[in-house]
Amino acid sequence: MSDLFRIRLARPADAETIAWHRARMFQDMGEVPPKLFETFRAKSRDRLHDALAHGEYVGWLASPENDSNTIVGGAGVHLHRTLPHPLSRSGLAEGRLGVIGNVFTEPEWRRRGVAEMLLRRIIEWARAERLDRLVLHASEEGRALYERLGFVTSNEMRLAGD
Repeated sequence: MSDLFRIRLARPADAETIAWHRARMFQDMGEVPPKLFETFRAKSRDRLHDALAHGEYVGWLASPENDSNTIVGGAGVHLHRTLPHPLSRSGLAEGRLGVIGNVFTEPEWRRRGVAEMLLRRIIEWARAERLDRLVLHASEEGRALYERLGFVTSNEMRLAGD
């Protein structure tokens, strides 16, 4: 299936497309009311442009092999610096955390392996970059894919109301 799609790194000029994916992703999960969609998309675009330009966000976009101008999906990693912490009994984490986000495939392209290809690319990249930790927040629809790729439920907690 990987020969059907091409994946490339996102550039700051791709912020508009990634913001569209982000807004649609949250819309699909029922978390963005229609009246806030456009504002959310625009704010995301501006922040993504800045994060891409400064290396705080690394994104990948997928297109059909025969049509590189049509973006059918994307995903990325928001990089965070954290304090060093124990990683295991024998080592310390340097404080490099990656948060996967904006995993989105256009509806007509779903169930063709696009998201899996993007996530495998992210995992490969994160290992090469020696990130200490790679995390994500799973939607119900994406949970099975993430588990198949080796992600496990953690003990993270969040303050109520957020």
